Amino acid sequence: MDKFFSNNTFVIDEKIAAFKLSNAYKVYNGEGQEIGAIQEHKPLTYILLDFVLPKSMVPFELNILNIDGQRIAQLKRGLTLFMSRVQIFNEAGASIGSFQQKFTLLKPKFTLMDNLGHEIATIKGDWKAWNFEITNAEGQKVGSIGKKWNGLGKELFTTADKYAVNIEPSMTDETTRIAVASVVAAIDMILKEGS
Repeated sequence: MDKFFSNNTFVIDEKIAAFKLSNAYKVYNGEGQEIGAIQEHKPLTYILLDFVLPKSMVPFELNILNIDGQRIAQLKRGLTLFMSRVQIFNEAGASIGSFQQKFTLLKPKFTLMDNLGHEIATIKGDWKAWNFEITNAEGQKVGSIGKKWNGLGKELFTTADKYAVNIEPSMTDETTRIAVASVVAAIDMILKEGS
């Protein structure tokens, strides 16, 4: 496992761009040191689909990069009609699991599954979709995701968001840590960019 995933706190800050074809995020640890990035890879077909389909339906690929720019995980969502399902891949390109958006009326919910389809965690949001609690299959809290204040100018005039992910040090399973640390940008794309 790359040392990127050994952190217990990740701050994911969406980059601002006047005109953007793809999403990009900088990733910092709890001490404010830049430790990597999340970069959307957008083939021409996805760009063209952006013009004819709602963003909530368009496939996406997100690459999680360490500070050296090497891909250490990847998230992929195919064409989506209603509820998103995102596959999670490790640095070797092998599938390690997925997460599925669940239908709820007010509070967003996602189920994180291992490669065999067994539930390993649930991610539940508040009604604003700014704060999420992560619980393991036994219902114990193992982490949280919270929206951070970006400053008045950035909040009023852009759609760029900033999130903090906290993972309990007791969560030692490598696959689960990779999955939890990776899903925030995808949740942002599903709930915010797609609306």
